[in-house]
Amino acid sequence: MTSRRIRVGIDTGGTFTDVVALDESSGELVTTKTPSTPSNPADGFITGLRKVLGMMGATGEDVSAVSHGTTVATNRLLEGKVERLGFITTEGYEFILEIARQAVPDGYGNSYFWVKPPRIVAADHVRTVGGRVDFEGTEIRPFDEASAVAAACWFRDRGIGTIGVCFLHSYANDSHERAMREVLRREHPEAVVSISSEVLREYREYERSMTTLVDAAVKPSVSRYVANIHQRLDQFTGGSPIAFHVMKSNGGVLSADEVVNQPITTVLSGPAAGALGAGLIAREAGFSKVLTCDGGGTSTDVSVVLDGEPTLTTEGTVGAYPSKIPMIDVVTVGAGGGSIAWISPEGTLKVGPQSAGAEPGPLCYAKGGTEPTITDAHVVLGRIPPHLLGGEIPLEVDAARAGVEALATRLGLDVEQCATGILEISAWNQANALRQVSVKRGLDVRDFMLTTFGGSGSLLACRLVDILGLAGAVVPQNPGNVSAFGLLTVDVKNDYVQTAVARHANLDHAAVQKTFDELTVRAANALDAEGFPRDAHRYTRTVDLRYFGQAYEVRVPAPAGTIDEPYAADVASRFHAAHRATYGYDFRHDPTQQVEWVNLRVTGIGPITRPELREIRSAAGEPALEGRALKSRRPVCFDAAEGYVDTGVWWRPDLRAGDTIEGPAIIEEFGSTVPVHPGFRVRVDSLGNLVITRGA
Repeated sequence: MTSRRIRVGIDTGGTFTDVVALDESSGELVTTKTPSTPSNPADGFITGLRKVLGMMGATGEDVSAVSHGTTVATNRLLEGKVERLGFITTEGYEFILEIARQAVPDGYGNSYFWVKPPRIVAADHVRTVGGRVDFEGTEIRPFDEASAVAAACWFRDRGIGTIGVCFLHSYANDSHERAMREVLRREHPEAVVSISSEVLREYREYERSMTTLVDAAVKPSVSRYVANIHQRLDQFTGGSPIAFHVMKSNGGVLSADEVVNQPITTVLSGPAAGALGAGLIAREAGFSKVLTCDGGGTSTDVSVVLDGEPTLTTEGTVGAYPSKIPMIDVVTVGAGGGSIAWISPEGTLKVGPQSAGAEPGPLCYAKGGTEPTITDAHVVLGRIPPHLLGGEIPLEVDAARAGVEALATRLGLDVEQCATGILEISAWNQANALRQVSVKRGLDVRDFMLTTFGGSGSLLACRLVDILGLAGAVVPQNPGNVSAFGLLTVDVKNDYVQTAVARHANLDHAAVQKTFDELTVRAANALDAEGFPRDAHRYTRTVDLRYFGQAYEVRVPAPAGTIDEPYAADVASRFHAAHRATYGYDFRHDPTQQVEWVNLRVTGIGPITRPELREIRSAAGEPALEGRALKSRRPVCFDAAEGYVDTGVWWRPDLRAGDTIEGPAIIEEFGSTVPVHPGFRVRVDSLGNLVITRGA
């Protein structure tokens, strides 16, 4: 038997697969990257695992656990690759998806007219079943089994094998949905079925229907993908027992076996891990208010982290589809390294959201790409080296320049003007996304540091600090692997919710206690199944409240304790404070405005051991900075009007705590590059982070 226990985090992105491995016995932390394999992501997964273990002198038998961040579910929805999907709902409510909501998203002002997103289910793939329960769960009309059988046979005869079921008020009484599932099992046994009372036990019929349908839509692809990875892992480790977890959107992980039953929980798998990893690193570095910027090959994901914890929401969307599951509040914009620069019909320069991805990739990859990208612009301006991953991937500078020059000619610009224009548009796209998660949430960005990571996340750090007026930016060590590192910091989490609408003045404390207890039992059973002993379980409770007549709620903590009148008053007081913090006012002292309790929530947490961040060597007593870390010099263009300036290129692994570098400068490492603009200064802190601020 091996004595080593190695935990591995693997984050599969659009361009690269990032890997971080932790040897729990020694605390050794090793990082690496490998190109992603979009045609079969499992190939890049296993290649990355084999590569990192080789660097550690370990084998598959030494691996005790693997945590994985994946975009399979997200990409399936974003690309519109939804398999034929059916919907069964209550008789008389067949148009619920068409009615939807009246709210129209404003986006980034790219269009004067909003086009309604495509239906996730074709109109002729909706079937209804008789029966009805009310909002309290009382049966008004019995379940109509004859119409249920007819619906099941209709889908079976047409080969529609993925079905979502959402009956009216099934959050209060799920008996009709369970009966429908039994009919489907009997009449259409091959069908993959999701029922809303298991996906989202919460009111609002449209959102619950859509969340259930999204779960059903991604279930086949996620199931196949997870099964493939699991099989490849078993082969790689020689059958040794291994814990395989998949990252969830709520900031936790779930065993791969359970993910098959809850695929919708993985829709923001990769971005969630990045926000958690960046938040932990920033908190250890002494920053409590942080905006995260995770730049990949296809997109950039941004979020807010307060005191090391990313903010959560249940009002998110996946592509164009609303999803009410708890998820880290991440906004995605099509501004990754592979985002394509193009000219609109009006003759203006645009960047993204179309991406060259990993295949064929940017022009400089020389893999068949035909359009210039953000990466090509950086190469042309000298801001990144003519290779990636320490020389593993050479870049064709001439191909990038030719592509940018062709675009520049059409715009009447020179090459440098066009390249800097591409990067300026990209920076503003990212800045708008950062404003969406901060300024639009009532936060003053001047109080925040920006934590940049991902392969391309730090390339525009200085420009973002200027545009947003931020305090500065923090670039962690191995920024290209922060999402994979975040996978090693994540606890197992399961969320459970029950709608229980009641006025505060008439609250049935015993009923609330009973619901919390039932949700806690469900959470405990799930953690038992994950292998956590009962004495290791942790639970958090929250409540969604609102003022009577409001349409949306504010979530507040509900601490442990018996539910009684003083307890309820404390929760209501927390709501008043949270409402004021969110909206700028509250009705604490207005007796005419009643508080209403809406949803009760319990999260079960199975804690894991997190890797420790170690301090790096101090510059004191080391050779002089220039002789130690200055790698070379090259001309770099930071401003088209000023042209190229002679710029020092520094090798980050040779930097020490306390080192300070004045811009202009380029700081390179294996997986990423940080251009430091003129007027900015970089300080290396004790944990090896690059802290970027405006110079004197």
